[in-house]
Amino acid sequence: MHDTLFHEAMQFAETLTADVLETSRVYPGQSVAGYGPNATGGTLIRPGGRACYPSYWIRDFTMSLDCGLISTAEIEHALRLTARRQQTTDWHTSSGSLVPHGAIADHITFDGKPIFFPGTMDYDQQGQPWGYYPSLDDHFFFVNIAWQLICQGNCPDILDAVIDGMSLLDRLDLAFTVPSVDTDNQLVYCDETKRGVSFGFTDIVVHTGYLLFCSLLRFRAAKQLSQMHQLRGAEEQAQTYETIAQTAATSIQSTFVLENGLLKASTGKSAQTDVWGSAFAVYCGLWDEGDSQQVCQSLSHALSQGTIAWRGNIRHVPTDGDYSTESAWEQVVGQWPKNHYQNGAYWNTPTGWVCYAVAQVDQQAARQLAVEYVDQLREDDFRRGAEFGAPYECIHPQGDHRQNPVYLTSMTCPLAAFKRLGWLVD
Repeated sequence: MHDTLFHEAMQFAETLTADVLETSRVYPGQSVAGYGPNATGGTLIRPGGRACYPSYWIRDFTMSLDCGLISTAEIEHALRLTARRQQTTDWHTSSGSLVPHGAIADHITFDGKPIFFPGTMDYDQQGQPWGYYPSLDDHFFFVNIAWQLICQGNCPDILDAVIDGMSLLDRLDLAFTVPSVDTDNQLVYCDETKRGVSFGFTDIVVHTGYLLFCSLLRFRAAKQLSQMHQLRGAEEQAQTYETIAQTAATSIQSTFVLENGLLKASTGKSAQTDVWGSAFAVYCGLWDEGDSQQVCQSLSHALSQGTIAWRGNIRHVPTDGDYSTESAWEQVVGQWPKNHYQNGAYWNTPTGWVCYAVAQVDQQAARQLAVEYVDQLREDDFRRGAEFGAPYECIHPQGDHRQNPVYLTSMTCPLAAFKRLGWLVD
C-alpha cells in the first residue's frame, strides 16, 4: 500500500479510538444500561460504549493505557479505586470460592462494589463456576496501572501514597503474591479443583497446569516492580523481582514452546496453541532482541496460511489447532458453540500484538494485516448509525456472529502497537 494511504489508515484508527474511548467514559453521576449512577468520585472507563459491560473492568482499562489517550487523572482514580477495593481478609463466598487476602477485583461496579469473578454483577452471587480463586491476571494488571501512572504522569511519589492504612507499593507487593506460583520456575499454575482464570479474555476456558498468559503478565509485573523498588532505593527488593522475572522468562521459553514454533496456553487442560499469548510474549519483551525470531516466523507463516486471521481480526487458536470439531478449546464454561466468543471467534484486541511480532520478520505482511483491520472498521464504523457497530468485541463469518459493539480494547491495544512500530506520524 502507498505510504500516504497507509498513514491515512493509521490516522483513521487513532481518531476512531478516541471516539470509542469517549463513549466508554462514565462520568460521576452518570448511569449506563440501567446500572449506576457512578458514585466512585471520578470518571470511570468501562470496556466499551452503548450497553457494553456496565462496570469498571480492571483488565480492559489497564490494557488500554498504552494507547496514550487516557488522562493521568483517570489513571490515578482507577488506581486508587482498585487499591481501596483490594480484599482485606480471606473470604469464602456462598458459591464455594475463596477470595484471598490481597486479591484484586475483576471488575468494580459503579457503586463501588468489587466483583472478583467473571460472569456476574452481583456481589453476593460471585464465584463458582468461574473459578475457586478470583481471576489471576488482575493482580498483575494492578501493578501495570501503577507503572503506567508513574511513566505517563511522572509521579513516582504515588508509590508512597497511603490508601486505607497501607502504602500503594505495599499493596502492589501483596497483590503480586496472591496467584499460586511454582517457586522453582516462577510460573503461575492451578489445578481443576482450585482453578483461577489465567487471562480474562479466555475466562470461559478451563486452563490448568502452568498458565502461559498469566505467567507472561507476572513476568512483566516483576520487571515493573523491580524498577518501582529501585525508585524507592530498595535495591535488594528490586534485585529479588529482577531474579523472578529472569527465571520466569527462561521457564516460559522452555515450558510452552510447541513444534509449530508457537506457545501453548497451558500444560494441563486446554493446552492448545495460543496465538494471543505467542504474540504477547514478543510484545512484552520476553525474549532479548533477535531471540524471538522463531515465534515471529511461525506467526507470519500462520498468517500467510490463513489460519489465525479474518478481516484483520485474530483467533485465539489457529483453525488447524482446534481441540475437536466441536470446540476450539478442550473445555469451556457454559454452552458456547465453536466459532462464538472466546471459543473460536475472531478478535481485534490482539491484532496489534500480531502486527508487532510479524513486523519483526515481514513488515509488508504486518502492514497488510493492519490495513485489513482498518478496512473492516471503516465498513462498519459505529459512528455511521445505530445499525453499525465496529469495533466489535469479536466476529465470525459463521452465522455472521458479532458480539458487543463499540468495544474499547479492539481499538486501544492495536493503536498502542501501531505507535510502538512507528506507524503513526504527526
